[in-house]
Order: sequence, then structure tokens, then C-alpha cells
Amino acid sequence: MKTLVPRPYQKLIRDRILKKKRTAIWAFMGSGKTAATLLAIDLLKIVEDSPVLIVAPKLVAQVVWSDEVAKWSNFRHLTVSTVVGALSTRNRALAREADIYTVNFEQLPWLVDKLGDEWPFKTVVVDESSKLRGFRGSIQTSKTGKKFLRAGGTSRASALAKVAFSKVDRFIELTGTPAPNGIETLWGQMWFLDAGRRLGNTFSAFSRRWFSVGWDKYSLVPHPHAEEEVRERIADITFALRAEDWFDLKKPIVTNVMVELPPKARRMYREMEKDFYTEINKRGVNAPNAAVKAGKCSQLANGAVYVEEAGGAFEELHTSKIAALDRIVEEAGGMPVLVVYQFKHDLKRLLKAFPKGRKLDGKPATVKKWNSGGLPLMFLHAASAGHGNNFQDGGNIIVCFGMDWDLELYEQVLERIGPVRQLQSGHDRAVFVYHILAKGTIDELKLERLRTKASVQELLLREASKRL
Repeated sequence: MKTLVPRPYQKLIRDRILKKKRTAIWAFMGSGKTAATLLAIDLLKIVEDSPVLIVAPKLVAQVVWSDEVAKWSNFRHLTVSTVVGALSTRNRALAREADIYTVNFEQLPWLVDKLGDEWPFKTVVVDESSKLRGFRGSIQTSKTGKKFLRAGGTSRASALAKVAFSKVDRFIELTGTPAPNGIETLWGQMWFLDAGRRLGNTFSAFSRRWFSVGWDKYSLVPHPHAEEEVRERIADITFALRAEDWFDLKKPIVTNVMVELPPKARRMYREMEKDFYTEINKRGVNAPNAAVKAGKCSQLANGAVYVEEAGGAFEELHTSKIAALDRIVEEAGGMPVLVVYQFKHDLKRLLKAFPKGRKLDGKPATVKKWNSGGLPLMFLHAASAGHGNNFQDGGNIIVCFGMDWDLELYEQVLERIGPVRQLQSGHDRAVFVYHILAKGTIDELKLERLRTKASVQELLLREASKRL
């Protein structure tokens, strides 16, 4: 277990949470918001005797926070209870004594109703606060002078609003993309910090002041200077960290996302690695030589393996990498993501898991749609996206779902949205690169190959010697 040594900007996030009871942290992807927040929670435990509630997208609530606690020795004394899943599972998790409880947004109405007046969480952290953008309620005053909540908008946000001010003292919002689709999404998020004091008591008041109705009689068009005025009004309750202020824009910001293989998949991987053979659903998978074995191990690491090479039939073994990609897409908050796949069965599984995604198919219309921001996800193979393709206008996030040995292919595909092209096209923004790697597999050897340019044979022999 490693000790977390916080980066300078993580210390800023920690200190902001400690000093400001209600604040929004807008920090770039990969900034370590989770770990920085845990540093603050750990210190708050000294003075605040109450558990902390983390509200997050389902996969993040299920995995990310507990994994981060388990990863660092700094947090070995913190306990996490995951209130996600079936009703009986949630009830058991809620009854368990812990320092931190995580719950997904979908369960907020249930949680608020269940706890009622026994709500124990004085601190609430909303991970990916853009999910609150649909709130449309307000705090009203009755004729007798008593204040009450007028619910409105999404049921999840409305449920959280019932306790946001009456039972919660510290409310922290985390996101890397506070307004991916325009400043109209800020009102709901800011309401949970000041009950509408800065941007208007109601969404209607907010929209009347800073927007006009679009030609379709539905959309909102911001007035000139609206964005500047809105950001000035909320400057004291928001804390923004831009990657551009901390990193050289000429270099991409690279994050290695490690995933664990499930026990069954891990066993099959080891069998293939050692014996050149494994059995999947009573079907034998054989590797006649070391090169084929390396390919089979790569497939197993990604989550599926061909059982009939000629017909292309494959068996899915795990979805660990798909879950990791889902978390990255969630954090991107609507910003387009370019995903590099390795095998054809990777693409089939990705299209099934992310139906809004599109394969790079060689059609000019597809590239045009990507570059105009019309595709939330585009899947491409490194060999088909090298020289001549420009994707930098469409986004600045690229994910390697499956790693490849070929350094030239890797560098070429990264350069399709790379820092140089971003700057040449007038985009003053960092480029984020994510490698999704299965821990303890050939993925790590491929990454070392890309980093050191060592020969493939040298790396495979070195890894084999470790297993003797």
C-alpha cells in the first residue's frame, strides 16, 4: 500500500473544502479530486463527529471511492459502506457503521425517505455535480413567514434538496465539466450552495435575466456578457483548477487506469500464460506459439477471447475495462471521448455498452460530425486512424481501451487530437490520455514497451522468467 503525497493542486482542493462549507470544486480530469477530498474528509473527522455521504454515478459510487481508500495508506483507518444495489443490500450497507457512505443518484429519493428525520450526514459530497443541473425548485416563504421547499425538476435532485439546507452543514460539489452544454446548467448546481441567492431564487428568474428564448421557442440563448456576469456572481463559491495552469500544453496529461481481472478471468489468463491453453465454457482455446499466446493474453486482458478464429466467434469473460471506460465518460461530463480499440470483439462489446458511440468508418460525414461535437464517443482502431486524419476540433480526451505494441501507431493515433494540433487549431486546452490497463497482465508490458522502446521479445522473456 502506497502513501499519497498530494500534488500542489490537490492540497488546494483539500484546503478549499476545509475552509469553505459550501463550495463547488471545478478541477480538470485526472487531477485527483477523489484523493484530495478524502484528505479533507480525514481531517474533518477530527472536528466533525458525523459520517460523510458521497453521492455519485452508480459505478463511481460502487467502485471508485472505496478503491481510492484502499489504495493509499493515508486512509487505512477510514471505512466505506457502499449503499448501492438491491434493497436488501442497501439496507445492510446503511445499517453498517462507517466513516463514509456512497450512494448513486438514482437512490437519493429512497435514501431521503428512509432516513427521514434521522438523517445523519452533516457533510455531503456530490461527485459529478452536473447531475444536479435539472433541479427547478426553490425555497418559498408562506403567508405566515415560514420557509418551505417547493420541489421541481428531477426527482433525485428534488430529494436531495429536502435535506441540503435543513440537515446538511457542509455541501461539496465536484466536477471537471460544470457547464459542458452552456451556463444554463449552472443554476441547479449553484442552488445547492446558496439556495438561489446569487443567480436567482428560481430558474425562471435566472433565465429571464440572462437569456432569451431561441427560434424554436424552447432553447435558451445567452445574452452578450451573460457568461462573464454569471461567473462573476458565483466566483466566491466556486474554485476552478485548469490543467493549463499546471501542465505544459505541449505534452498530454497521461493517466493509467488500472483494473483488476475477476478471479475466473485471472485464472484463465494465468493458464494461457503458463500452458498456452485454457478452457472457456467447455471450449478449448489453444495457442500454438508464443506470438499467438501474446495475442490471446491481450484479448483476455481486454475482456473477451476468440474461440473460433475463422468464424470470429468469441466469449466475453469480464467487463472490467468497460466499467472503467464508463467512469471516464461520466467524468468527461458530456465532452466527446475518442476510444482506441484493439480487437474486433472489443468494438462489438463497446458498441453494445455505449450505443451512442460510433465507429470511425471512413465516411467524411462521420469525421465531420465528430469535429462538430456531434458524437459523444467515437471508436477507432489505431491502424485506421494514422496519417491524414484530424480529430482535434471534436475533443481533447482519448482513451486506449486496448494497448498495442507498435510505438509508431500509438504516437500517430495520439497525434490525431494531440497538443500540437490543438494549439494549431486555436484550442487553448490540455489533451487527456487514458490507458486502461489490466493489472498484472501483458498490458503493463506494452506500456513499458511504449515508454522504453524495449523489444517485444525482451519484455516477454523477462516476464516469463518471473513466473519460473
